[in-house]
Amino acid sequence: MTHKSGFVNIIGNPNVGKSTLLNVLLGEKLSIVTSKAQTTRHRILGIINTDDYQIVYSDTPGIIKPHYKMHDAMMGFVKSAIDDADVLLYVTDVVETKDKNIEFIEKVNKSTVPVLLVINKIDLFRENELEPLVALWKELMPRAEVIPVSALKKFNVETIFARILEKLPEGPAYYDKDAFSDKTERFFVSEIIREKIFYNYQKEIPYSVEVGIELFKEDDNMINIKAVIICSRETQKGILIGKGGLALKKVGSQARFDIEKFLGKKVFLEMFVKVMKDWRDSDRLLKEFGYNL
Repeated sequence: MTHKSGFVNIIGNPNVGKSTLLNVLLGEKLSIVTSKAQTTRHRILGIINTDDYQIVYSDTPGIIKPHYKMHDAMMGFVKSAIDDADVLLYVTDVVETKDKNIEFIEKVNKSTVPVLLVINKIDLFRENELEPLVALWKELMPRAEVIPVSALKKFNVETIFARILEKLPEGPAYYDKDAFSDKTERFFVSEIIREKIFYNYQKEIPYSVEVGIELFKEDDNMINIKAVIICSRETQKGILIGKGGLALKKVGSQARFDIEKFLGKKVFLEMFVKVMKDWRDSDRLLKEFGYNL
């Protein structure tokens, strides 16, 4: 039997459910998910292996207009995902404006790879409202195969998987068969902490912070982790820490629970906050945090 392998890259506007869809396709949580835009900042690979195929899924940031060098790097991840895809999943939903970031739709239309246009969140729609929406997207992206789904309810996701297997090219595996991602455990720990910041803080705070892992030391009984939360201003530092340190303790407790679940081991997590003004425009810091400039 021939072996299939390829990159299945997920792109789309913020908050349409790209990360939720990736996690459902993988069968486990890999990308962090919140209700806020710009939760995903990196291109994150999730790998499915069997004897017959290797699917390399790629989650990407939501498409935005850049205001910082960090945003430029994020959009670079999206552009690379269009360029190197074997199958492209363009994810929209039932509520977003159809002409939002139309230039990326035009880029997808010009590509030569198979495109699956996924209309997510159909659980929020009445059945009779869906048909005209499908017709509209078929007009906007005539090459694409339109698949309505609810990633949250895991409805019709198996159709996406079946189409991917049909369209995946033949070839050898790109990664070891026991690999599940291209990212390190340190990266996923920092993402879990950042997810809890998105859940617990409002306004500009989640968008103004980054998380670095300064220590990741494992022994027989425990993993010791020291994380630094970078923010842009002293006022943000005060909000992150909270009165008597309670806000930061809450984030740490929530993060430690999920980190232990992810790593399968007891964790001692130490966190502190540091102000680094204009870090989102610093070439050096962005490189340290994994943004390719």
